Amino acid sequence: MHTLRNVLSIAALLAWISAAAAQDLTIKSPPQRGRIVIDGATVHPISGPVIERGVVVFENGKITEVRPIRIGSDLIGGDARVIRADGTHLYPGLIGAHTQMGLVEFPPVRPTVDHDETGAVTPEVRAVTAVNPDSTILPVTRAAGVLVCGVFPTGGPISGTAGVVQLEGWTPDEMTVRPEVGIAVDWPMMRTVRAWWMEKSDEEQLKDIRRNVALIEDAFTKAAAYAKERAADPSRALDLRWEQLAKTMTGPDRLRVFIRADDFDQISAALDLAGRFGLRVVVIGGRDAPLAAELLKKHDVSVIVPTTFAFPRRADAAYDEAYTLPSRLEAAGLRWCLAQADDTAHERNLPYGAALAAAHGLPREAALRAVTLSAAEILGVADRVGSVEVGKDATMILTDGDPLEISTHVVRAFVSGREIDLSNKHSRLAEKYREKYRQSSAPAPR
Repeated sequence: MHTLRNVLSIAALLAWISAAAAQDLTIKSPPQRGRIVIDGATVHPISGPVIERGVVVFENGKITEVRPIRIGSDLIGGDARVIRADGTHLYPGLIGAHTQMGLVEFPPVRPTVDHDETGAVTPEVRAVTAVNPDSTILPVTRAAGVLVCGVFPTGGPISGTAGVVQLEGWTPDEMTVRPEVGIAVDWPMMRTVRAWWMEKSDEEQLKDIRRNVALIEDAFTKAAAYAKERAADPSRALDLRWEQLAKTMTGPDRLRVFIRADDFDQISAALDLAGRFGLRVVVIGGRDAPLAAELLKKHDVSVIVPTTFAFPRRADAAYDEAYTLPSRLEAAGLRWCLAQADDTAHERNLPYGAALAAAHGLPREAALRAVTLSAAEILGVADRVGSVEVGKDATMILTDGDPLEISTHVVRAFVSGREIDLSNKHSRLAEKYREKYRQSSAPAPR
């Protein structure tokens, strides 16, 4: 046993060293200097009609002009750098609405996993502060056109504060688009489970459900009472937990509450809480959202669909339940966006999840909007990203085709005006093994 413990300790140490050594070695881009003009691309603003041959100008990281090419002459004066982009397509950077980007590197090694805070009620914990700017996952994700991500903590019923980051920068602060967009809440199952893997009795499960629901309700009740006390007596001792949770209850700019809920009874229970405390709710999951469409519209609730790459949840559900959920939400008139709630390393598959929805009834324009402007609106950052418009961040991709097609390449990318390095571990491995086979197929020296 002593020898086995030693072997396991050495294996864990080697895995930790390997994970620690796995860091992004690309050099971060400096802030934009001077004006840049992208000339001749097909511009897809998302917020408006496609411009077949367009001009996009940006300076100091912000878009200053979006228009068609003028007939006859289209000279841009001064010292602008002009990028001739005929034959390419310009889109806003894609947005991963619900991720643990930068919080997870190698799940089997605990020191590289930083999305799960200790404790049941930790609203004061900010996810963006734990983002690792040197994660090897970031460059791989950027190469697929995903340039902005909502970063969510997990853990207890009230997990912490979600934020939004752009996938370029030397530090978490430099990457941050908005440090606080809402509080992450994991709503408990409202019914018992009878499956081979469930070891608890119905009675034990019901006890857990009641305890977890009471814990969430008690936290919001305490935060509301704390806010009233602080308003009446500003000298009252500061409590970071209730201070943060109270931000969800007052004012037009109050934080959203992102509630993970799939079943109808979970959604209805969560919205009952929202009504009592005046919360702005976004449902993450929402497999039964089409059944609760009227209730969601009544409370002005948006839905983040975690993924289309999923099996049916029930034995009697249609095989394409997850594939068609976006089209059913769209038909119901709900506000929604699409995420890619797979392992963090697979966030690069976000555009292909949208393509799967488009193949199962969702209009292509809605599929593209679901991973750009709709995601920005639901995360509360549409004033900065999500579309190609004057005044917004110059966070954009140039592609050689439709970004929802797996054969399309991102040929250039800009994050707040910085042209970023699109090389990554995958591209370097591709070059390595192409060279291997070139060498093996070369004639042997005489």
